[in-house]
Amino acid sequence: MKEITIGIKGKAETSASNDKLASSMGSGCLDVFATPAMIALMECSACDCLAGYMDEGETTVGTELNVQHISATPAGMNVTAEAVLTAVNGREFTFEVTASDETGVIGKGTHKRFLVYSEKFMAKTNSKLN
Repeated sequence: MKEITIGIKGKAETSASNDKLASSMGSGCLDVFATPAMIALMECSACDCLAGYMDEGETTVGTELNVQHISATPAGMNVTAEAVLTAVNGREFTFEVTASDETGVIGKGTHKRFLVYSEKFMAKTNSKLN
């Protein structure tokens, strides 16, 4: 892993398309941007934050989320998430994450990711199949 600085930012964008609505994802019955879709977008922004710092064979996995979904987003509206790296503890990274639609903040919280070595991680994971 390359040297990393607290305060770096990552971003991810999507739209509240039909496949990302609560009614489609099974997280509710309304045609609004689903909480699981917001969380995935927040994780994507954290991955974007670290992307340029990983060496070959390294990646990160999400280990903790503590978020609030504070405002509904209607179908069709654009949604953006931003992650700011707030702490590094060995291979653990902590982020402040926010999600916003075209009118303002819709979600916020913290997210942790852990650096893993892809091949070793997948071998251990796949060993569960035996």
